[in-house]
Amino acid sequence: MNAEGYLAEIRDQFRRQKTMGERAAAQVGEEDFFASLGANPQSIAILMKHQGGNLRSRWRDFLTTDGEKPDRDRESEFSVEGETRASIESRWQAGWRIALDAIDALRADDLERIVTIRGEPHTVVQALQRGLAHAAYHTGQIVLLARHFAGEAWQTLSIAPGKSDEFNAAMRARNGEW
Repeated sequence: MNAEGYLAEIRDQFRRQKTMGERAAAQVGEEDFFASLGANPQSIAILMKHQGGNLRSRWRDFLTTDGEKPDRDRESEFSVEGETRASIESRWQAGWRIALDAIDALRADDLERIVTIRGEPHTVVQALQRGLAHAAYHTGQIVLLARHFAGEAWQTLSIAPGKSDEFNAAMRARNGEW
């Protein structure tokens, strides 16, 4: 895969994580949005607030400043006291907008540039992979919590159980035998 192909793929993967998190969170009501399981302090709200803060810090002025911005208060991302669902979703959207705009602006010749995160050097490719892994990790947590709280009302975000053969047949029809 060439550099432009890689950038197109990474952009798509980041957008998939955003969409998956939003589709999962949309399946729970206000109370479950803020609920956590057992002693685990993480809720969908906290995960979305943290992810929004992380994305804002890492991707704002991505090529020119350290990914851990001095104005970030990471510890506050793990408290939702006084927050509303709307305020958290606004933070999520703002963080994703900054990240996706920065990723969309990247060009092939940027991929080998060096950026820092907490003073640690990374190539842009490494920072992209690190960011995608972080987004996927927390999106998975959001999906797990949403699926738990939605219960029987859960609408799958991928191939529904029992539908694999049907999905594979449609893919074969679209892409030819594999």
